[in-house]
Amino acid sequence: MRNRVLPRRDLFASPISSLKCTRAPWICPSCRVSQSRATTLRRTYATTVAAADLQFGQPLHETHPHLLEAGELTPGIPALEYANRRTALAQKLPANSIAVVAAAEVKYKSGVVFYPFHQDSNFFYLTGFNEPEALAVIAKSSDPNDHTFHLYARPKDPKSEMWEGPRSGLDAATDVFNADETGPISHLPTLLPALFSSASTIYTDIAFTPTSTKPSTSLFTRFLNSLKSTSPSTSSSPTTEKPLSSILASRNLKPLKPLVHDLRAFKSENEIRLMRGVGQATGRSFQGVMSRQWEYENEIEAWMEYDFRRRGMDGNAYVPVIAGGKNAQSIHYTRNDDALSPADLLLLDAGAEKGHYITDVTRTFPVSGKFSPAQRDLYTAVLNAQRTCVNLCREDAGVSLDKVHEITENELRKELTGLGFDVRGKNLGILFPHHVGHYIGLDVHDTPNYSRSGPLKEGQCITIEP
Repeated sequence: MRNRVLPRRDLFASPISSLKCTRAPWICPSCRVSQSRATTLRRTYATTVAAADLQFGQPLHETHPHLLEAGELTPGIPALEYANRRTALAQKLPANSIAVVAAAEVKYKSGVVFYPFHQDSNFFYLTGFNEPEALAVIAKSSDPNDHTFHLYARPKDPKSEMWEGPRSGLDAATDVFNADETGPISHLPTLLPALFSSASTIYTDIAFTPTSTKPSTSLFTRFLNSLKSTSPSTSSSPTTEKPLSSILASRNLKPLKPLVHDLRAFKSENEIRLMRGVGQATGRSFQGVMSRQWEYENEIEAWMEYDFRRRGMDGNAYVPVIAGGKNAQSIHYTRNDDALSPADLLLLDAGAEKGHYITDVTRTFPVSGKFSPAQRDLYTAVLNAQRTCVNLCREDAGVSLDKVHEITENELRKELTGLGFDVRGKNLGILFPHHVGHYIGLDVHDTPNYSRSGPLKEGQCITIEP
């Protein structure tokens, strides 16, 4: 395969020929240094430029060794794993087909005030590339064991980088992110037509269809749809242009999400290790909240954000629910601006995030630190149902997430009836209106295209929230 250069290739040996590697690092393919010794070396070159002195659009081990271990492309996930993911996707594609996935866009709060950038999860899963204005293409050849990884991105631009921060650039697309082919994102009109024209099937979730009745709200999608493929002129025919979408109209278009979600539904050992660490940090923050006295919901929200970051997390996985008393009756209450009463229960739905991987935890406890008798009875009823369902979350139980939900309903009905609640008919739906769980991973509600009706398998990660 063209992209089997693993582990990670040297960052700069290929694109910058004037920089000769004089103390090769652990990832230099020409290095003859042992693994144990190589991990202690700092890459330097014949010039005065060291890898750690160069700038990229995201943290790398060479620039941020306090955030990433050697070999990791993103926190907890090595470059080899990203390559294996692309190989796994390519194996799902028919011969002579391509998969096309676009990076997320920068979203704006107002005017030039932007929100923190968050990468598209499928794009991130396949590339580890954490910048906007990028496109990944995985092209399957007629050889079932061969595919090519194209990564089109923004080139280095000192003027733009002065305002927006560093970009990784095109050299890094091949030498850091292991792309076989790259090019400026602005050159897509000349780069994509040949790829699209030669593909028997195109798997993508980009709304290329020009006749769609729904106008795209995506700037990048509108940009792609506005592209015109350029055919070079010959002596007999002048240069012609036609919309890229017209090429796609004659191709067999299929959605990409189902294929990627089938892969994402099963976590690797690295993913599970990373998510377990995120879960542990979240749990300790929850314990920190429970051990303190609070007057206002927003105090807890601010403290948890601080505590997540203090524990090495990137911050909140989602807008947390800090709901005191009756505010907990709104499932997605996120104002978090009320005063807390010592007589009330507090529902806390929050989770940390690291390297795009998240956790989702919900707990309820008394604001005062002590349950009233009625609060304890209700808490115990829900806890009993939760313990029953958590015990079923193993492969040999042979149950699906939907079946776990059905069992949860039965357990809650039994427990609440014992407390005097009327939960006959549809009454239970008033107290329990949501599904008991969902998949988690790169997204809070991960892999929505993956069915909840199949039996749970080893490697899947879910929540249980009765």
